[in-house]
Amino acid sequence: MSVDHADRTTAPPAPPSSIPDAASGQSRQLGRAVARAVGRAILQVLPPLVLFATLIAVWQIYVDTQNVRPTTLPSPSRVVEQGWRFHDIIWGHTKVTMKEVAIGFSLSVLFATIVAIAIDFSGLVRRSLLPLLVASQTLPIIAIAPLMIIWFGFGIAPKIYVVILVTFFPITVGWVEGFRGTEAEAMSLLRSMGANRWKVFRYVRFPSALPSFFLGFRIAITYSVVGAIFAEYVGAKDGLGIFMQTSKNSFRTDLVLAAVVVTAVVSIALFMLSFLAQRALIPWWAASRKQQSAQGSPNAPTLSGVMSQWWGSRTRIGG
Repeated sequence: MSVDHADRTTAPPAPPSSIPDAASGQSRQLGRAVARAVGRAILQVLPPLVLFATLIAVWQIYVDTQNVRPTTLPSPSRVVEQGWRFHDIIWGHTKVTMKEVAIGFSLSVLFATIVAIAIDFSGLVRRSLLPLLVASQTLPIIAIAPLMIIWFGFGIAPKIYVVILVTFFPITVGWVEGFRGTEAEAMSLLRSMGANRWKVFRYVRFPSALPSFFLGFRIAITYSVVGAIFAEYVGAKDGLGIFMQTSKNSFRTDLVLAAVVVTAVVSIALFMLSFLAQRALIPWWAASRKQQSAQGSPNAPTLSGVMSQWWGSRTRIGG
């Protein structure tokens, strides 16, 4: 009896756990997602790389077969070789140029943001400043840069002023157009909840303008490197611009092209960093674009992204 009772009360063996199967399924899904992401990245990067490699190969073959003098057109291999040979000198000049770009561009972003906010808040400021901003872009840098050297000397100041001059306008216009494109529904919603003009600006107009700001930011950041180098080319003690000038005067075309390559790499790196900054500061914009793309809707609406930011801060509106 005790044996039968023990048999009756013994619980049946538990079914095998499904946790390993679920984990393996998630791993497979993650692997497929990573593979798709890598495939998309390859499809985006491969065409320009192939084109670039083709151009370099044609350049190398032309120089080798036509016996072109290095002072006229050095081969890509010579540019790389001589660039590496003088890499310490080039790096020293690059640091000077990057310092000018960093200071000038940071000041340009600060001034452009202040001016754009003033334009957004005041119609009088808008009517007064916008014509001057447009007129500033008609000034030829080739004529202004030498004057900067005459007025402020060969130090870092004229380079910073030139960088500000060439980058101020696209950043300001990006802010102004972003403020102007704010959706009326979002502003009406906040006003109906008692928000004043400053809070509407803080929680709707400002975040809504950030995508447009970054568009101008990307344009301006490439101009900043060119502006600093051009100012150095006119007159400087150090920097990639003056390095190109002295190399040209010495008939070192290979070193001029090496400095050009460095300039291109720096510009592309700064351009790509602007995308990383945008994703870090306004991650909701990328999510909104993906959602709109999946739904087949146009790219213009930004209300969902803006309001997601506002809902995260809604408890502070009354404060």
